Amino acid sequence: MPKAYWVAHVDITDPTAYEAYRSANAAAFARFGGRFLVRGGTQDSREGATRARNVVIEFADLATARACYDSPEYQAAKALRDPVSTADLVIVEGYGEG
Repeated sequence: MPKAYWVAHVDITDPTAYEAYRSANAAAFARFGGRFLVRGGTQDSREGATRARNVVIEFADLATARACYDSPEYQAAKALRDPVSTADLVIVEGYGEG
């Protein structure tokens, strides 16, 4: 079964308040086995529009990635993120076997 990934592109308007989101999202990622592959870091934009921060989180499969996003733990964290950032997030299934 292929793994799945959250791919997020984020602009943060209040870095101090955003830290509350980062602390809060840990519970959801721990519960659903989310593993950060990319979390910020230096980027080299080559094509198209982008945001200041890029994040890739790996999950065991598509159902788990979706369940994490829909979970009460993540939705509570997201409520902290929404007022202090603008984000694009897609959940995508990986290629091949996990």
